[in-house]
Amino acid sequence: MKKTGAELTGVKEIARRANVSIGTVDRVIHNRKGVSDETRQKIKLIIEELDFQPNKMASLLASRKILNFAVLIPAVSTETDYWSYPLNGIKQAATEIKQFGVTVKSYFYDLDSVESFKLSAEEMLKHEPHAVLIAPSFVEESITLAQKIQELDIPLAFINSDLPNQNNLTYIGPDLYQSGRLAAQLINFTIQQNDKVLAINISSDLKNDHHLLRKEHGFKKFFEDAGKPTEILTLNINETKVAAVEKALMEMLGNQPEIKAIFVTNSRVNIIAEILKKRKRDDILLIGYDFLKKNINYLVSGQITFLICQRPKEQGYLGIMALYKHLFKISEVEKSVYMPIDIITKENYQFYNS
Repeated sequence: MKKTGAELTGVKEIARRANVSIGTVDRVIHNRKGVSDETRQKIKLIIEELDFQPNKMASLLASRKILNFAVLIPAVSTETDYWSYPLNGIKQAATEIKQFGVTVKSYFYDLDSVESFKLSAEEMLKHEPHAVLIAPSFVEESITLAQKIQELDIPLAFINSDLPNQNNLTYIGPDLYQSGRLAAQLINFTIQQNDKVLAINISSDLKNDHHLLRKEHGFKKFFEDAGKPTEILTLNINETKVAAVEKALMEMLGNQPEIKAIFVTNSRVNIIAEILKKRKRDDILLIGYDFLKKNINYLVSGQITFLICQRPKEQGYLGIMALYKHLFKISEVEKSVYMPIDIITKENYQFYNS
């Protein structure tokens, strides 16, 4: 009998774990000869561990119609290519589950436009998806959308940033508070007693960029818990153009010459790096987020000292796979899946797989 795609996927995983061929696994499943007792026992233990049932997925597939997954994430912009990474992960997962009757459609919104988010969300719901993956940016609008999705009894997954007190299936992304604490710890290793530290939020709508504020909170709390007298200043810049950022930054540095370290709470750290390079300010340690081309260039040239990365491609991939596993009853889905917090430097960036 020909195997279904789902069965074959299970057999491949068993073969990978046992370090044997698919044919060897097939012989064990069907109790055929030609496999040593040791290998046979090893494969049986893996089958038991995975709760693999050859006909389980086939019956599930036969009972289901085509499933439509919807994704709502920010569009890739000229300012940052960050969202190309989760999108690549989403596309990879979509390719893998397509054979099981699942389609994945992506909807995009402008990070600087609440109206764009609302319009894309409305369009998404018109198509009556069976499961939804979103990257929430605008708090009130995201909560309203999440509640609509839950009223429709549609499984919902969040990536990149979480919304508290929502009945979502899962959140896959960084622990924002802890990533802020990590940035503070890195800075704490380098600053002197009278040095000041600056936290910068660059956002056109900071009150809705709750994930930036949670990073900033973790950052400040580290120094508070450490009991050190380090003065932490905050600069909120509500424009993303270089000229506007440069004006605000240079005014702050002019008024506070003791600033020796800067923490940027998002991927726009390259804007600050560009300004510091132009102004020949090599005396300031700079930390920010995300494995982007512009950021890596400034990491290599020395303007950025550390990048904190949270595997955005993996977030997108795992988000889709969590919805798939839930709807096909393959396995339980964890409520929160926190990504590792990776520290990238010019010495190790070449070996990092984002």
